[in-house]
Amino acid sequence: MNQLFRPDVGVHLLLIADNQILLGLRANTGFADGQWSVPGGHLEDAESLPAGASREAYEELGITICPADLAFAHMSHHFDPDSQARIGVFFVATRWIGEPVNAEPERCAEIAWFCFSDLPENTVDYVRTAIGRYRNHTAFGLHGW
Repeated sequence: MNQLFRPDVGVHLLLIADNQILLGLRANTGFADGQWSVPGGHLEDAESLPAGASREAYEELGITICPADLAFAHMSHHFDPDSQARIGVFFVATRWIGEPVNAEPERCAEIAWFCFSDLPENTVDYVRTAIGRYRNHTAFGLHGW
């Protein structure tokens, strides 16, 4: 009999302004350090997906996003290089309160805005793929399987 499997769920934010997306350079996290990624993190116990994305926006960027202002963008079932199967749920936000800042400098070396057509080469692979699928209006994708 197989044991019930519950993959880790991550919530990710696609913050978009002036046809650009906000990315952060990961540092000291133990996963994809030195690579660019969208803001996000793990879903916490008894937390809805939009609430988790909103919380991550505040923790990582110091901005407030009403969960109702988040739109579903993409879901990725990805198999990471660390041999972990994960579910990544991506939300897009075009409205928020405050100016994004690097609110977690111990985990993020810097934040910057990038044109969709000019993402850094060292963008986390499944995140780059999810951004592309969002731009192509693809709601679900597999990565790394």
